[in-house]
Amino acid sequence: MVVLHYTAMPTAQGALDRLCDPSVEVSAHYLVCRRGQVVQMVDEAMRAWHAGAGSWGAVRDVNSRSIGIELDNDGASPFPEPQMRALEDLIASTCERWDIPPARVIGHSDCAPGRKIDPGPRFDWARLARRDLAVAARPERAGDTCFADDMRRAGYTATDDPDTLRDALRLRHRPGATGPLDAVDRGLARALARRFPVDAADAGS
Repeated sequence: MVVLHYTAMPTAQGALDRLCDPSVEVSAHYLVCRRGQVVQMVDEAMRAWHAGAGSWGAVRDVNSRSIGIELDNDGASPFPEPQMRALEDLIASTCERWDIPPARVIGHSDCAPGRKIDPGPRFDWARLARRDLAVAARPERAGDTCFADDMRRAGYTATDDPDTLRDALRLRHRPGATGPLDAVDRGLARALARRFPVDAADAGS
């Protein structure tokens, strides 16, 4: 899979220095700078230490099954057009090389909900979805389905806490939404579970 992050640092050079410092024990395959420069730090065939303790579908060791992409961003600023264009090209080529479907292009907040929020509420997931580089869905009628069950089928297996799952869903698919779990949240989870059931794709991994 592909996991997207932001650096949460003021400069790309500072992030690069940190990611290449062995004492920090954090690494990623790529860093995409704000002006669109792409820096490769780890060969794609090698493990990088970017995802920490997380899971997605049946995958419990995300570092061993993913390409980590860091985006030069402080966590509060918008992502500039040159950076987004470079990211789209990088995701497209990476997914083609490794046969990665859009449902397995995720954020750090997806595989580590409650612990991580990157790439954050300013990231344009809808843009990636329009290029079939990630997934998006319109809310469906949830009926009497269980929200946590639908989220698990959609890939969110790191927790079963409904509030944490709600926040992770909104961060990615409904940024800016607040308040208790509502019909839109449940409808989004139902649509994701029905259209993009990650557990089935990851069975036996």
